[in-house]
Formats: sequence, C-alpha cells, structure tokens
Amino acid sequence: MSRTSHRRKILRQFSLGLRRVRQHGPSEALFWLIAFFLGTAAGLAALLFRLGISTLETLLYNAQDHAVLASASVMPWWQLVAIPATGGLVVGLILHRFTPDGRVRAVADVIEGAALHRGRVEVREGLASAVASMITLGSGGSAGREGPVVHLAAVISTRIADRIHANGITGRDLLGCAVAAAVSASFNAPIAGAIFAMEVVLRHYALHAFAPIAIASIMGTLVNRLAFGDVAEFTLPIRNMVAFYWEIPAYLILGLVAGLVAVALMRTIFFAETFASTVQARTGMPRWLRPAVAGALVGIIAIFVPQVIGIGYEVTTRALTGEMALREVMFIAVAKTIAVAITLGGRMGGGVFSPALVIGALTGLAFGLIATQLIPAYSGSATTYALAGMGAIAAAVLGAPVSTTLIVFELTGDWQTAIAVLAAISTASAVASRFVKRSFFLAQLARRDVRIAQGPQEYLLQLVGIAHITKQEGTTGALSPEALDSLLSQGLSIDAESRLKPALRIFERTGALHLAVTQHGRDGAVRVVGSLSHVDALRAYTQALAATAAEEHS
Repeated sequence: MSRTSHRRKILRQFSLGLRRVRQHGPSEALFWLIAFFLGTAAGLAALLFRLGISTLETLLYNAQDHAVLASASVMPWWQLVAIPATGGLVVGLILHRFTPDGRVRAVADVIEGAALHRGRVEVREGLASAVASMITLGSGGSAGREGPVVHLAAVISTRIADRIHANGITGRDLLGCAVAAAVSASFNAPIAGAIFAMEVVLRHYALHAFAPIAIASIMGTLVNRLAFGDVAEFTLPIRNMVAFYWEIPAYLILGLVAGLVAVALMRTIFFAETFASTVQARTGMPRWLRPAVAGALVGIIAIFVPQVIGIGYEVTTRALTGEMALREVMFIAVAKTIAVAITLGGRMGGGVFSPALVIGALTGLAFGLIATQLIPAYSGSATTYALAGMGAIAAAVLGAPVSTTLIVFELTGDWQTAIAVLAAISTASAVASRFVKRSFFLAQLARRDVRIAQGPQEYLLQLVGIAHITKQEGTTGALSPEALDSLLSQGLSIDAESRLKPALRIFERTGALHLAVTQHGRDGAVRVVGSLSHVDALRAYTQALAATAAEEHS
C-alpha cells in the first residue's frame, strides 16, 4: 500500500469516527481524550483570564495581585473613585450590548445549565460576561475571579457538546470536566476542582463521570503549575499543636459564628440586588449606568478602606499570618461585605468565592484574637482560627463543605488542621442552611424562580414539556372532539407550551382525568390540538426521574 493511499485511509477512518461521535456520542476512551483537551483548554482560559486581570491592574494601579492594596493606599482619592467607576461604565455598555438582561453569567447559570439545559450555557452572553468580569476585577471591583472562570470554561464545553451533538448525559459530563479544570487552574487544587464539579455543578458523584473529570482537573492544574509553579497560595506560621487540640470546642463555636456571618453576607448581596433594581426602575436609570454607579460607590468606600479593592488575596494573607489588630479586622470585614454587595448587586460582575475567603479569614482571625486573649493558657495561634473561618464561610456560601475543605487545604498546603477546619465547616454549613436554601447559587436561582435546590423531583417538572406527551386527535387513546369540547367548557385545558408542573397542579386541584391541550395560532385564535391524560403525565414524570436516577448512579 502506498503512503498516499495509507494517508487517505487514515483520513477516511478519522472522518467516519468523527461522524459516529456526532451521531452516537463518544466512546469511553474517546471521551477521556476529549476530557484531556477540554481540561487543557479550560485551564488555559482560566490562565488567560487571570493574566488579563493582572494586565489591567498593572495599567490602572501600577501593581497586580498581592500588591494592589499597597498601590491603592497611596493613590489620590479621585483616582480610587474614577477607576472602578470607569470600569463599571465599560462593563455596563458591554452587558447592555451583548446580554438581553444586563446581567453577568456565573456559577448559578452553570448549575442551571447542568440541570435544565443538557449541560449547555449561553455562549454569547458568557463570553461578554467573562470580558465584563475581567474589567471589573482589573479596575478594582470587590469580587472574585472564580465564578466568571467557571462560566467561561462552561462556554468552551458547550461549544464542544454542540459540535459533537452530545446528549444530556454527555453534555453534563463535559460541563463537569470544564468546571473541574477551571477551579483547579484557579486554585492549583486538582482534588478540590474535581470534587467541586460533582458536588456543586453536577450535584452527584456518578462513577462514570469521575475519571474524565479527574483527567480534566489534572490538566487544569498542570497549566497553572507550568505558569506559576507548584506553590501554595497562602503560607501559615508554625503553631502549638498541643494547645490546638484543646481548642476543638472553640472551632465548633467559630463555625456557628461563621454560619451567621455567611448568612449576613448572602442576604446583604441579595438586598443590594433588590435595592439597586428598585432604584433603577423608579428613577428610569439606564441599565448600562448601574455598574458605573456601583463602581463609584466601591471607590468611595476604598478612600477610607482601600482593603476592599480587588479580589482581596493580600488581605487574606495578612489575616492568615496574624498581621492585623482586632479593631482593624472587624472594620475591614464590614467594609468588605458592603463593597462585595455593591459590586455584585450593581451587576459589575465577578464571583463570590474569593470574597467569602477574605471575609472568612477576617472573621476567623477576629474570633481567634478574642479566644486566645480569654484563655491564653489553652490557646494556640489565632491564625489557625483564620484558616478555619476562611473555610467555614466559603463552605456555607457555596453549599459545598467537601470541596471547600479540600480547597482550603490545597490553598495553604497545611493538612495538620483538618479537624479544626472540618469542625468549623460542618457547623457553619448546618447553621447557614437554616436561613438560606442550600447555597448562594441555588438561592440566586430561586430568586429567578428556577427551583433546583429541592432536587430533580422538583426541577424535572419544569423540564418536561406538555407538547411531547400530548395525544393528537385521531391517535390511539385520544379523546373525541365532543369530549374535548366538554373539557374546554369546564375550563379543564392547558397550553401546549406549558410544562408538566402546572398540568399536575390542575389534575390535583380538580381531580380530572384528562385535559384539553390548546395552542395559539398566528392569528391569535385558540385551537385544540389534543388531550393530556393524568396517567400519561405521571408516566412521563416517572420516566424522567428514572433516567436521572440512572445517570446519577451509573
């Protein structure tokens, strides 16, 4: 066989393989290969996003990352206001142009995509949100970079899923791979990245998804380490471990305090969002101006408390090393909470995870400073409380105790304080769940009337369409025209565009066995297109539940 014919044969086999993938989905081995490249792509996206923020910080503040605070502290007051206000204005114009609602897409939208949209997210809006969030963080907005990176990675997985015509299961698995790689690349935390994708986004630990997600997470980490080296984000001082074991009850109490602080943080953000929307509606403010006003307000706060500027890793580092006094810690924690609420409520963009780490470290340090002063003989280092508080508030906000515990460990490289961190995280998560539905992200979705927190038994009712289970006139089991007219006269009808949830409510309320299914024509006239039986509705719901259970336990 000649070389030319051999090449043609290889190309033909490749073409046939690609066609098969598009028609039937990838095989297990091929899916692992896709996860490899997807993890690399998502890791590179996270890296570019981080470098983009650093570039903007260098241009605007002549510093980046951990040095922004020092630079902002000596800037003239008008620059502290003008930079985030201008950044907010640019963000507002971008979102006004490229999104239908002027809202930045983030982790909540990725969770919604996994549950309701076959593992897909909005591509155009997602890219605009990534650019907007980069500008927000580079210009001093008080938020985190992880949420936008997660959604940007989800955009990449969506493009791949559409390209290979992936079904719902494959699309969700690709989404999990992208999220895992993005988180691991952001934090240099491969274990936490994989667990985060399954705990927060997919919300199950299906065995078939674990291997590709782990592969993608590893690739995201490798991208991070090739760029920044294998170093921990934070370094903790040495502490007295004997005293530490006496303090376990104190860490449980810290968890209770952290849970309440997490609730306060989330509710402050939700209040700011509602208040800003009310002001915007009553004043007729253009939606593109809202982020600019938020940026100016953050800048005004920064005049007095420059620690609120940007992501806040420098503040977190100072808290974890105990370089702050009690009064300073409490003052900055309050100011940071307000600045975060203004940034997110003002729709400037960014995520909530890094702010939760900052406020958690400050809360933990404040608690530790008080505890070590009250019982100095049985107290270790206040910085250990800062570490535990950091994990506790982040876990309560994200609703992800397992992955947050791992992220804290991998951020610090300190595995000796596992008991303290777990104690604080468990109690904080329990307290916060009493006041906020499961997590900040699920509460965000609930505010948009997207009910996912209750599980598939709730959101599947929003997913199954009436049109798919309607019996058309003339088909087996369909009602006669006279019977349909009778149902209409009794008001027992439902629109063909409706979902299963309102149909089951009608069945439950009326006790009817059938509903007439109607449709609005282009001329506005309503016509009957078929019937829906209670049995068919329940069968469709049962089948959807069974398919979800099979995926989660596969």
